[in-house]
Amino acid sequence: MVIGALLLAERIDTRTLERREAIGVAPLALPLPEGGVAVIFRYGVVVLFDVAPAAEQRFLVELAPALIEPLSPPERDAVELVVDPAADDHVDAHGIIHLRDRAVERLQAVADVLAKSLVLANYETRFTAIFDRTEPLAARLREAGRTGAGERDLMRRIGAVLSVQHNMVGRVEAGEKPDLLWEHPELDRFYARLADEYELRERSRVLDRKVDVIARTVETLLGLVQNRSSQRVEWYVAALIVAELILSIYPLVLKQ
Repeated sequence: MVIGALLLAERIDTRTLERREAIGVAPLALPLPEGGVAVIFRYGVVVLFDVAPAAEQRFLVELAPALIEPLSPPERDAVELVVDPAADDHVDAHGIIHLRDRAVERLQAVADVLAKSLVLANYETRFTAIFDRTEPLAARLREAGRTGAGERDLMRRIGAVLSVQHNMVGRVEAGEKPDLLWEHPELDRFYARLADEYELRERSRVLDRKVDVIARTVETLLGLVQNRSSQRVEWYVAALIVAELILSIYPLVLKQ
């Protein structure tokens, strides 16, 4: 069986889908008419189990109205899954996931890890791009004593960092266990092994450090730009005062 994980949008409005007949909630799991299961996450990821390509395309078209800020093209990952009643739940040396059965809670646990891994990969790419744009500003400050960037540009970069940070903490919670494990504690060990396989906690901590470095760098540069703007305003005010004094004194000089 093939598992396909797709990052489709910044968010998915799952409320519009909850009216359908679900086989699981938190995360939402839906059976597809042509076979297979779709597990849908509010932070923009859909994980498909044993869904044929044609059925996948039809489902994505149906899902499109629920996408908020869709990505073009969507990001994708695929993993092989084997169902073996004689084996324990585990991940083998080749990265193939083995499940004892196709119980919906097992599919949800697998989907949770794959969805978080895909979102982390997206954030890693985005932060690499932000870091590549921020590093030259720090180098220019070191070499030339100025940033070469405007306040608006720096504010946009801070906004980008805060947006990703908000998504990581408020929506994805990559380093946290899902609520599913409270209802199915027997899956706790398997989920932990799967999370270790995809290094969710380690990758999340690395991203947190990158967020902190980029945020502090951009905030420092923004402070310098604002300080420079403040000094410029002070010079303008001083120049206006001098001009006003000259205009006030000039008639007196003429009279004398």
